[in-house]
Amino acid sequence: MTFPSDPDAQVLGLFWLLRLDGPLPAAVEPEQPATFLQASLEDSAELAVAMGLDDIEPVLQRFARGCQCHITRINGQLVGYGWITFAEERIGSLGLRVRLQPGEAYIWDCATLAAYRGQRLYPALLSSMLRALHAAGYWRIWIGMDADNLASQAGVARAGFRLIAGLQQAQHASTHPFQILGSPDASEQEVRDASTVLLGERQRP
Repeated sequence: MTFPSDPDAQVLGLFWLLRLDGPLPAAVEPEQPATFLQASLEDSAELAVAMGLDDIEPVLQRFARGCQCHITRINGQLVGYGWITFAEERIGSLGLRVRLQPGEAYIWDCATLAAYRGQRLYPALLSSMLRALHAAGYWRIWIGMDADNLASQAGVARAGFRLIAGLQQAQHASTHPFQILGSPDASEQEVRDASTVLLGERQRP
């Protein structure tokens, strides 16, 4: 997906949306039998290993502040995971925070172990997460990824998400270093909502 943009700017991330207040998209089936479930504190050590962490503490901190994690298991082994935030979440090193309204959730930090990629496990995990969120009463789900992460983009599209906006960083901006660029397929309201989630009141598209 390309966006009209300033030639001196760079699109850093893409943000997608799926509404759960209508018919749910068809569930994605993985290419081999797998179990999808919500992780518990007992899974923390295994999660830390899968995430490439040397310490279990970051996993425990996420659970302590109310994040959920959903995992994929094959023959009992944890082979994939995805985190969900319901209020506020920092985005990497950009200095931005996703700020959610009641009824919204943000899916982030998802991965499938390298040996298991290419088997539709990621979109199948997303499908399971969406059904759990729908059952819990959440109606609007956001997800983002780096602009060059083509595999993740294919997975979220397969799970039923729609591309709403790109986050652009201007190379020579002084007051507003970030700008929201709307997808041609998104409504003006959806783009405004993405801007509010990502940039608060600092900037509107």
